[in-house]
Amino acid sequence: MVAEGYKFRYHAVFVFYKRFINMTNVVKLRMKPSQLLIAFVSFFIFLSGCNAQESKAAEKPTEPTTSGEKKKMSANPVIKIETSKGTMMLELDAEKAPNTVANFVAYVEDGFYDGLIFHRVMPGFMVQGGGMNPDMSEKGNKKAPIKNEANNGLKNDRGTIAMARTGDPHSASSQFFLNLKDNDFLNFTSESQAGWGYAVFGKITDGIEVIDEIAKVKTGNHGGHGDVPLEAVTITKMSVVK
Repeated sequence: MVAEGYKFRYHAVFVFYKRFINMTNVVKLRMKPSQLLIAFVSFFIFLSGCNAQESKAAEKPTEPTTSGEKKKMSANPVIKIETSKGTMMLELDAEKAPNTVANFVAYVEDGFYDGLIFHRVMPGFMVQGGGMNPDMSEKGNKKAPIKNEANNGLKNDRGTIAMARTGDPHSASSQFFLNLKDNDFLNFTSESQAGWGYAVFGKITDGIEVIDEIAKVKTGNHGGHGDVPLEAVTITKMSVVK
């Protein structure tokens, strides 16, 4: 403790002073008073220097403990999506879309997506989910929007997963979509309002037929929303496999 350290050092100085005076009295050291003063001051400076070095050492950051911490995220996290139409496996690309992947994985680990639906289905285009309850009410407790990473070189090809957003390029939070075909017009072209595109951050590696099954459901309008499946397609569970 710092306070205890100060007490120890000043006590040591006091003890040293008494013993030093006793030594001069007993042994009758042949030193002038000025020499005694210099010796005493030198010793005090030495102790002060030790204290300064220990204070700096105390300020040095310590290595973080691993107890209770989440394990480090894989460079290519694998996500299992279980739906009412079947199961899909996704491989995410944390190297090219680090913030987007970290955001998505955090939602998955929180169980945010479990019980939500694919609320927008457009055959020949994409299927969208990640934000609406079965009654088409929007799920709350979303995280802050993330920066658009569509300029990472990944394309909106068939079977890829990308972040849905509003007209603001940097407004994506929890909603995502899966491309049913190559949608080149969604790709990044420039850092402008119209050119940012939609950030791809992974792809389906197994179960791509599931999105084709989802695309077959009949859709209609619901509470001002279009392209809503008349038969709810539910995300029963989403989990991080590795």
